[in-house]
Amino acid sequence: MTRYVFHIVCFAFALILGSPTWGFAQDVPPSGAVSLPSKDNFRIVILAGQSNMAGRGFIEEEDLTPIPRVYMLDREGRWVPAVEPIHYDKPSAGVGPGREFARMLVDSNPEISVGLVPTACGGSSIDDWRPGVFFGQTNSYPYDDAVARAKRALKDGVLEAILWRQGESDTSPSKSQKYEEKLIQLFSDLRSELHADNVPILVGELAMAEENNDVQTLRKAQISAVARSQPAAFVSAEGVTLNPDNIHFDRKSQLEQGKRFFYAFEKLKNEKDGHN
Repeated sequence: MTRYVFHIVCFAFALILGSPTWGFAQDVPPSGAVSLPSKDNFRIVILAGQSNMAGRGFIEEEDLTPIPRVYMLDREGRWVPAVEPIHYDKPSAGVGPGREFARMLVDSNPEISVGLVPTACGGSSIDDWRPGVFFGQTNSYPYDDAVARAKRALKDGVLEAILWRQGESDTSPSKSQKYEEKLIQLFSDLRSELHADNVPILVGELAMAEENNDVQTLRKAQISAVARSQPAAFVSAEGVTLNPDNIHFDRKSQLEQGKRFFYAFEKLKNEKDGHN
């Protein structure tokens, strides 16, 4: 079956499920379908931002095969095997960088399992990632729901990293100039809420088909925010290729981005441990 057919099937299934909502009962127990390791060995990874974190890469058959020791938090707050799409922010959700990041993380340490927490909301701006703000496109409160889902996940594991990719919705003169301070505040709020002062934040580079002053301004803001929010790292999107819509990373680039997120994470970890 071709990748396009799989993508269409997933699209149709999402439509059947109806409009997405991120709300869930926080006392829902983990799914009995998976066997979790001890809390110390269950590493939680939060995926946040907008559509290029949620993923719009066309799904292929191998993306539907579970990876041993890699799980995801479903919309009801249960742990299930991580298969694409990880996100369900919109019916168009597809391959993102999170699963490949998790694959490399479990390969690096046979003692751990990884739990992915999808929280990205396609189309959201940085202003939508504030406490109490409702975002109509995904029928959700991006910041509040991300915190609630992260806290649910942390009942079972420890926070390993926060992956952030967002910015396309802020490439305008009125928004790009203010982006840096808002991003820094968001990172500070998340770390405070989750008691995660030393948890790495990995920021994916903004990449768009058309470059302009606002795109360049926002990219500089990302780099500066990373420098001011340590431990954090900037993840290059150089050479990224896009879907025909000229907005979303294609599947190949999303898998490459997952690898780059992991390499950035490993570098931070080695620096912390005093390795070259």
